Amino acid sequence: QAQLVDSGGGLVQAGDSLRLSCAGSGRTLSSSIIGWFRQAPGKEREFVAAISRSGGRMRYVDSLKGRFTISRDNAKNTVYLQMNSLKPEDTAVYYCAAQSIERGLLSNIKLYDWWGQGTQVTVSS
Repeated sequence: QAQLVDSGGGLVQAGDSLRLSCAGSGRTLSSSIIGWFRQAPGKEREFVAAISRSGGRMRYVDSLKGRFTISRDNAKNTVYLQMNSLKPEDTAVYYCAAQSIERGLLSNIKLYDWWGQGTQVTVSS
């Protein structure tokens, strides 16, 4: 069992940057593929990015490539999501999630077993 804590969200202006963190406790995050997802008001939760256990492989939703970067520091048991050039449409609650067994860098939320509580990101125009 892993416990995940999301942090780093806030209110920013369009064009600003934020870095979200996903800190793990219990089971070490280094043994898990980690994904970031987001959910905007009135919309379904959607995949943002995922990273392999070693950090050597990443996957992004096409629409966010070049603006968002996922990374991890296994020594700190933390995964990050660097978000640059933020837009109002990036406003959402952002969640990190971990796979209990390695299934791959997948976008299906049902394949992630443990979730953080979410952190709100609001981008004003």
